[in-house]
Amino acid sequence: MDFAHSPRAQDLRQRLDAFMQRYVLPYNAAWHRSVQDGVYPPPFLEDLKALAREEGLWNLFLPKLGAGEPGTRLSNLDYAPLAEIMGRLHWAPEVFNCSPPDTGNMELLHRFANPQQRTQWLVPLLNGAIRSAFAMSEPDVASSDPTNLQTTVGREGDQLVLNGRKWFITGVAHPHCKLLIVMCRNSAVAVDAADNGAHHQHSMVLVPLETPGVQVVRNISVVHHHAPEGHCEIVLRDVRVSADHLLGNWGAGFAMAQARLGPGRVHHCMRAIGQCELALDMATERTLERQAFGKYLSDFSNVQEWIAESRIEIDQARLLVLQVAWMLDRPPGEVEPGALRAQVAAIKVVAARLQSRVVDRAMQVFGAMGLSPDTPLAYFWTWGRALHLMDGPDEVHLRTVARHELAQGRARAGSTSAYFTTPEQMLALPRIR
Repeated sequence: MDFAHSPRAQDLRQRLDAFMQRYVLPYNAAWHRSVQDGVYPPPFLEDLKALAREEGLWNLFLPKLGAGEPGTRLSNLDYAPLAEIMGRLHWAPEVFNCSPPDTGNMELLHRFANPQQRTQWLVPLLNGAIRSAFAMSEPDVASSDPTNLQTTVGREGDQLVLNGRKWFITGVAHPHCKLLIVMCRNSAVAVDAADNGAHHQHSMVLVPLETPGVQVVRNISVVHHHAPEGHCEIVLRDVRVSADHLLGNWGAGFAMAQARLGPGRVHHCMRAIGQCELALDMATERTLERQAFGKYLSDFSNVQEWIAESRIEIDQARLLVLQVAWMLDRPPGEVEPGALRAQVAAIKVVAARLQSRVVDRAMQVFGAMGLSPDTPLAYFWTWGRALHLMDGPDEVHLRTVARHELAQGRARAGSTSAYFTTPEQMLALPRIR
């Protein structure tokens, strides 16, 4: 495994960082002021998007783009450091058309959409003309087990009919959001648990946001942080779309959701690492300029330990995420699927824990200022806490890792017995002359 950035990735990394410093960061205060004034997205955002596309910093995340599709066709490993740079400013990914959940939705459409769906939805998404949302989580069931989902889709003639409630659906409040990709239970399919039918009873449906029966109930604050793009609750009441709005095959929703998962998890984790790097940079500078009890904060041994622990943990997490990106880039059959699933689950846990610890230390260094909106730390902490639940709680991902390890243990049962030195084993050994 070679995690060194390729020459192309190095070049894009330098260009992206320079673009962020020259064009994006100077607008940060204006972005916040515009959102505070209720003007979202800010009027200058489209200019920044156009400039980023002219600079070749557009759709950086899709490795299998076609020849006529705009983007850079980077591998997951080459995109990872770019996601880290964009993650330092939470609104920056939209400038480069690399915002979640659009990234995952574009990947779904790229892999599973028919020609008509690609023309209607994928092309405008690739061009940054519209935004989209992925509607999966529900308030009435434990959505960490997707087989629990209760939102239904049924066939009535040449129509699909949806009913249910979704919540914490990111991006729905964005004025440019036009498409929901809705994960539904197939209402007309009998499930035989013995036949593993629970993983073949869901489908994905493309639902235009303005479809009659789609009601956006509210934009839910996350730990009192109000996102202008929204983490929304949606009600679907007798929502009817034509049958050609089915994405992929009937009953293949669970498999498609899994296919969407790996690269998106790398993107999330690398953005989190970028936020942790910024938090550590800010904390380090703060300790060198802030005095208490006659000494700089950097002179206190416990503060030095916080800085050292944060540096070690960030670098460890980055290496693990890069390993997963490398695994995702391997040809089919080269990486054992169970091992990949376990590693994809592991980085989710690692990133959430990392962000909680590193940002918490930085907030402690900043004192009361760390709780205020004067720095991005309070937002980073809020998002870090959400990561422990978002995309499935830590406990579910830990179970995935443990199941893989236990399966490995069963496969090699007895192979470690030579390392035991019980009295019985010692008596059974021949004496050495």
